[in-house]
Amino acid sequence: MAKYKSLFKVRGSIDDVSFYKTEDGYGIRSKSSLDKARLKSDPAFERTRENNSEFGSSATSGKILRRAIIDLVSNAKDNKLASRVTQVMTQVKNFDLTSPRGQRNVATGIITPDGKIPLRGFNFNRKATLSEVLLSDYSLDTATGEVVINNFIPSQRVAVPAGATHVELTAGFVNLDFTTHETDIQISNVVNLAINGTATPVMLTPVAPATGTGQSFYLLKVAFFQEINNLQYPLKNGAFNALQILEVL
Repeated sequence: MAKYKSLFKVRGSIDDVSFYKTEDGYGIRSKSSLDKARLKSDPAFERTRENNSEFGSSATSGKILRRAIIDLVSNAKDNKLASRVTQVMTQVKNFDLTSPRGQRNVATGIITPDGKIPLRGFNFNRKATLSEVLLSDYSLDTATGEVVINNFIPSQRVAVPAGATHVELTAGFVNLDFTTHETDIQISNVVNLAINGTATPVMLTPVAPATGTGQSFYLLKVAFFQEINNLQYPLKNGAFNALQILEVL
């Protein structure tokens, strides 16, 4: 894709060329000459219509997941999260081996063993992945959603960003049905620790197992804070916070 670099930052359209801005700079693309009515009815674009239908379905499934965990993800995400989740949901949809082309969907794909794989280990903040932030082993009890970290030493077991004085850990247990769109989320106790050399056993236990049908998602979040005058403030609006899907069942 072409990038436009100039003292004059153009947005909008000139003739058949559109100018737009991204986080990587300014881009240029040609306007499509394809008529919408033709796209909807011309047999030559049947494959395009099928692809668009499946893409829309995958995007909707991604939105359902993001909304289900809004309390966890609101300060642990990057600015391309929506598109990245849609991309992963498209991979899940591809494991639907029974629906007709154009009707393949996440709800069918995710019930297969392989359909769960793309979501396992997914990081909601690509700039702060859990494996790079949390330098400690942990165990997960899939019956309760409990996450345990033994002898957790914050100064040694997390990659501490500049300015952070405290680290906070939270676990989430979610049941999500992509067919009915019904969700249930249970969030654990929050463990907030000063970043020092004290060893502390961390046990993150959701109030109750998530209920309902569909798939079970298990998540772990690490967030950073800075203490000033006995009050803790989110560090740089969560830029260094990590949230990952540990398991999908």
